[in-house]
Amino acid sequence: MQPRITVITLGVDDLTRALRFYRDGLGLPTEGIVGTEFEQGAVVFIDLQAGLKLALWPRKSLARDTGLPLGTPSPTELSLGHNVASEAEVDAVMAQAQAAGALIVKPAQATFWGGYAGYFQDPDGHLWEVVFNPQWLAPE
Repeated sequence: MQPRITVITLGVDDLTRALRFYRDGLGLPTEGIVGTEFEQGAVVFIDLQAGLKLALWPRKSLARDTGLPLGTPSPTELSLGHNVASEAEVDAVMAQAQAAGALIVKPAQATFWGGYAGYFQDPDGHLWEVVFNPQWLAPE
């Protein structure tokens, strides 16, 4: 298998709320909710970086499309890492996320491996790590 991941989909309970958090709160670029003309098709696509999108799709739609039962979400099943260029930028992104309605689950602090990181949960409980790793600088 070649590494060709192009979309990361997060199941959400309220698509409008998720759109407000990611677009209005975090400032991520999106055209908003699209696909409403299709049953179970309403989705939000967010451009993350070249060749990679974040999709926000109702959990009920994802369950229906896969044929899996709608289960109880667990924030410890997956985390998304957002790498930044400095400790100050970690603090700024964490503050922006909190102002947008995120729950800070671990305030930013020095890590055991020499970096600086913190965790927040979006309104649907998805876990994000904001991290500065001096050995792995974020691309501009």
